[in-house]
Amino acid sequence: MHDLAARAATVLAEHGVGPGDRVLLALHDSVAWVTAFLATARLGAVAVLVNPGLTPPELEFLAEDGEPVLCVTGPGLGDRFPRRARLAADRLAALAGAARPTATAHQVDAHAPLFVQYTSGTTGRPKGVVHTHGDPKAYHDLIARRLLCVTPDDVTLSLSHLYSAYGFGNAFVFPLFSGSSAVLPDRCPDPAAVDELVVRHRVTLLYAVPGQYAALVAERADGHEACFVSVRAAVSSGEALPTGLARRITGLLGAPVLEQLGSTETGHAFCANSFEHNHPGTVGRPVPGFEVEVRDPAGKVVPDGGDGELWVRGPTVTGGYVNRPEESGRALAGGWLATRDRVRREPDGTFTHLGRVDDMETVGGVAVSPLEAEELLRTHAGVREVAVVAVTDHAGAHRLRAFVVPVTPIPVGLEADLICLARENLAAFMVPRGVSFVPSLPRTPSGRLRRHLVRRGAW
Repeated sequence: MHDLAARAATVLAEHGVGPGDRVLLALHDSVAWVTAFLATARLGAVAVLVNPGLTPPELEFLAEDGEPVLCVTGPGLGDRFPRRARLAADRLAALAGAARPTATAHQVDAHAPLFVQYTSGTTGRPKGVVHTHGDPKAYHDLIARRLLCVTPDDVTLSLSHLYSAYGFGNAFVFPLFSGSSAVLPDRCPDPAAVDELVVRHRVTLLYAVPGQYAALVAERADGHEACFVSVRAAVSSGEALPTGLARRITGLLGAPVLEQLGSTETGHAFCANSFEHNHPGTVGRPVPGFEVEVRDPAGKVVPDGGDGELWVRGPTVTGGYVNRPEESGRALAGGWLATRDRVRREPDGTFTHLGRVDDMETVGGVAVSPLEAEELLRTHAGVREVAVVAVTDHAGAHRLRAFVVPVTPIPVGLEADLICLARENLAAFMVPRGVSFVPSLPRTPSGRLRRHLVRRGAW
């Protein structure tokens, strides 16, 4: 792999890539992705990681924002970057096969920029986050080695892709530093394909977001499935994992599910459960090397048991966003990052995730978290997915409404059942005033809910 990357580095250099230059990678998970990333790193250049499945306007925005000197693209993307120099991945591979490897890697220190990852866009325009050459080793040493005990015998399957912070660590960094293996499907596999991949490659570590796990356990009898006998642990991140779903995952896999919390700005998890300390319903304790505080709107630290916004400081927190000095200033202060996550610190030192600050809905002038209502409605057998948001009614007032992806066929009286369920178990101000049945909910490529689009009905 490293020999191929050294040959590919020669090809990139012949196409004008040098130290400090940016190379945009618009590739599905593959050997080609790994080759292009390592070749870029070898030259001292900076990889700009983007989702190849974005729309043409979205890709054009990222190309303009990232300002790459070269775009390495997969099949079907030849016309997506008309104003940028482009090299197709298959052409890079062909040229690399005949090229001589670069003699030595460009020398850099741990603080030199290595890659740019874009935030998921759950609240609007994605922002480019800069990470350094020292960050991947920290992800491995602090999380893979210390918390997940990854060894060369492990085989990883991540349903989050390499261009995302979660998938980048799981399926690229951890195998690269530990000498273990990774399964790299070029598209996100459906549940049947997950079963087949786990059996064929004897996957030991499974990584996904809650929505993907929900699809995996859907329409299965509760209980261990023989196809997952090789799995020793599952990891969940991206958004809060409902406790009922966590129990079903554990039952299905016959292995613990370890919830964690991370962000693009920190590169990977900064709070995590481990084999030694697994507290279901929480995102665990701070990852070694990270400091975590819960603060109120005035910036004061909240005592244990109180809700607040999570701030984090640690070795892999980004130095800032690409071309966003004002937003960098708002999010970063004295090395601390305002994550925009709402949490509560429990007396045992674990943190309970209460959703995003941006998830709060305002109804009648009162800020309401929809997560409790969503978790309750999700327990109904007729519900696959649900999002509860505040929408404006005909009189201009904000009312909670549940957008539900139902099972098919839709059970008779499902809307009335859900409203009744909410009235019996929730405070009156948290009860949705209506239900809309939808075929899907808008999610980011990593599976996180785009709540701002649900509020507008714009998907």
